[in-house]
Amino acid sequence: MRTILGLVVAGLLLVTACSAKSETALPDGPALLKRSADAMRTVKTVAFTIETKDKPPVPVRHAEGSLTREGDAKGTLQIEMLGLQEIEFVLVGDKVYFKGPTGGFQTMTRQQLMALYDPSAVLTGVPDLLATAQDARSQAEEKVGDATAYRVTATLTQQALAKLVPGVQQNVTGTLWIDKAASRLLKLDLPLTGGSVAVTLGDYDAPVTVAPPAS
Repeated sequence: MRTILGLVVAGLLLVTACSAKSETALPDGPALLKRSADAMRTVKTVAFTIETKDKPPVPVRHAEGSLTREGDAKGTLQIEMLGLQEIEFVLVGDKVYFKGPTGGFQTMTRQQLMALYDPSAVLTGVPDLLATAQDARSQAEEKVGDATAYRVTATLTQQALAKLVPGVQQNVTGTLWIDKAASRLLKLDLPLTGGSVAVTLGDYDAPVTVAPPAS
């Protein structure tokens, strides 16, 4: 009986030790987001996708494209504005070239585009989003595409979120996936009233050429 009891106790101690080791193997949440914020400040180019599920209270329904540190960008945007509008855009300096499903390119200023959506916030706003996050908690290590990432939950401030996803009206407890090797943000999931928004980032520092469309 003593032998059996000893084996049970030893087994319980082993399970407890393994659990503690698994938990302590994860990096501290706030420190992880700080490293990620620092890493995001050095990014030169990135490809991004913003996708909504169901009907969250934000005007941007879908956006995807490529962006440079200088703020030049190209891609497509679906936005709720007197119905769902789909726009192809090329942002070079202070000029934006855009067109709908039909017709050629027209122009507007960067400030006019920013009234609808500012794609440069994908780079300029993410470091602030990570740096101002609160109650960060590392949850697990898992795969995001081909990369190994840490999954972290944190409370993200409305002010920082609204730059990245216009229309967010409150702080949101979101889930972030941080690249284990490079500390860069790979994915962000935001549960909102009526739906959710997912932001995916990739192709970091890949060559990107943004030029005015041929006339």
